[in-house]
Amino acid sequence: MIAETGELDELDLQLLDALQRNARSTFAELGSIVGLKPPAVHDRVKRLEGRGYVRGYSAQLDSRLLGLELIAFVSCYTTPECAYDDFTGALAQMPEVCEVHSVAGEESFVLKIMTRSTAHLDDVLSRLKAVKGMARTKTTIVLSTPFERGGISVR
Repeated sequence: MIAETGELDELDLQLLDALQRNARSTFAELGSIVGLKPPAVHDRVKRLEGRGYVRGYSAQLDSRLLGLELIAFVSCYTTPECAYDDFTGALAQMPEVCEVHSVAGEESFVLKIMTRSTAHLDDVLSRLKAVKGMARTKTTIVLSTPFERGGISVR
């Protein structure tokens, strides 16, 4: 839930929510949701984009249909001399790494990785362990995903 900061009004929140649900909505469709005419919606959306509330637009792909059957979360334990910018830069170069989260706790980072198979995951883990600054990893394989929000709650 977002605390009201005075920067976003109720119409802005409704637009952000509607855009998250369907980024391909026309300004007329968005206008019917929030009760504004398309030019006013256009101005508000452009203002929200310009202020950084909307970082971009993308399609949500089905990983399984694309052959990426295996999802794993990998905890990365780094060495004391690890240069985090170089380390995360190396992780960003690996296409199987979908997310990198710096975390509090024993590990330094948690990664979300998508691969075609356990053999592919094994290859990715070998490449991860070769990254300068990596001490060790711990892998958790996802069996199923009963719920995935796919957006941010703006209320």
